[in-house]
Amino acid sequence: MSLIRIATALNLSVTTVSRALGGHGDVAEATRRRIQAEAERIGHRPNATARRLRGGRSDAVGIVLPTGPGQLGEPFFLRLIGAIGPRLAEAGLDLIVSSARGGAEELALYRQFVGNRRVDAMIVARTRLDDARITYLREAGLPFVAHGRTGAGGHPWVDIDGTAAFRAATQRLLGFGHRRIALIGAPLDYGFGFFREAGWRLALAEAGVEPGPARFAEPSEENGYRLAAELLAGRELPTALLCATDRLAVGALHALGHAGLKAGRDVSVIGYDNSPVGNYVATPLTSFDPDIEGAAQSMLDMLLAQLAGRSDAPMSELRGASLIARRSDGPAPIDNGQIKSRIASREDTTNDQGLRDP
Repeated sequence: MSLIRIATALNLSVTTVSRALGGHGDVAEATRRRIQAEAERIGHRPNATARRLRGGRSDAVGIVLPTGPGQLGEPFFLRLIGAIGPRLAEAGLDLIVSSARGGAEELALYRQFVGNRRVDAMIVARTRLDDARITYLREAGLPFVAHGRTGAGGHPWVDIDGTAAFRAATQRLLGFGHRRIALIGAPLDYGFGFFREAGWRLALAEAGVEPGPARFAEPSEENGYRLAAELLAGRELPTALLCATDRLAVGALHALGHAGLKAGRDVSVIGYDNSPVGNYVATPLTSFDPDIEGAAQSMLDMLLAQLAGRSDAPMSELRGASLIARRSDGPAPIDNGQIKSRIASREDTTNDQGLRDP
């Protein structure tokens, strides 16, 4: 109705008013100024949705978090979204956030975003070495940037050097005298899981030390607890646990406490992500800070360059992570056998109590 009011007041056609307010160049400058002045006088605001549809744009960027509904509280994803959102807002772009459990469900959501023209670009989180999302976006011709590398390469990405970080973590533990360093890793089809495992294995090979046991699972506290308990129950007790994420590490810390052991004294633990919870567990967690905010800025530089049609901007960046030393790691215990005996004794006591309970 506002367009009709403006057209009637100025004795112009609705088409002329619409094209002037839509920024089309075929309206005389003097007429455009008259229309804009009248629009301001009556408080007219352009319909942003209609303008976007006419221009074939959504002015939005999408990100699908590979996690189930109700699980968006993962610290890594919250930090990533918190860093991305304000920068996109400055560029006049909305951020559309959704989640899916992965695989076919996640790819279907990508197809919906792109097929319905809901987004102008995508940010791909938690890449896999063989990533169907990357293949689909490349075929669709939609601008995107990935947080992480893939096996195929040849696409825009920003990644943290997990190999260097876990090599440094393992060297730190070796320097403390540890020789049985176990890995609680993420699945190796994840890019970050693959590269972090490679750093652990590389440092041990360089030192001539046999790899300790390795266990792999989706990064969660429950899986960290389960895998650490499994390693503690093994025939040879590891003196250190190197965990692919802080969530796995927090679970491992709980498993140590349940076994009557203290992190940093009996078994060392190192995580990755520098999650806030790492400061507030019983034994503050040594971890790596991947500078998510810095990585997000680089990702958006690449994304905005693509949306602007620039071909001269860098489209890949490998960044470093910083070690945040706390109290969960330290010198290897002198008598590992004594610790093993303490675990066995605690288990016997727990079993006896369980038998006596009604």
